[in-house]
Amino acid sequence: MLYAIFIYGPEAEVASWNEKQHADVVTEHTVLREKLTAQGKVGPVVRLMPTTTAVTVRKGNEPVVIDGPFAETKEQLLGLYTVDCATLDEAIDIAKAMPWGTFEIRPVFRFFPGAALPEQA
Repeated sequence: MLYAIFIYGPEAEVASWNEKQHADVVTEHTVLREKLTAQGKVGPVVRLMPTTTAVTVRKGNEPVVIDGPFAETKEQLLGLYTVDCATLDEAIDIAKAMPWGTFEIRPVFRFFPGAALPEQA
């Protein structure tokens, strides 16, 4: 079954990291992603830009577009992994191996791979 592992954390804390701290977290994610890739368990992995770059569209009779994320919270959605696991416990173990953050894990109802996109960093 496919699971989405959403990574949450305070953007202000991430922004305060020095180069080494940032590089260490990126390295840990790279090692995990490469391990999961070798096991054939990883799908798209996404790191989101800060919420200051977000736009929210509220649908109604007349759609409204506002700057910023939908909700103001202490922790923001920073990124996600898509993983193929036999059980929820396996997905939980993957989240436990991640270097930093709070994780929400949800089964994926439908997945459409779409067109192949080049890797972007």
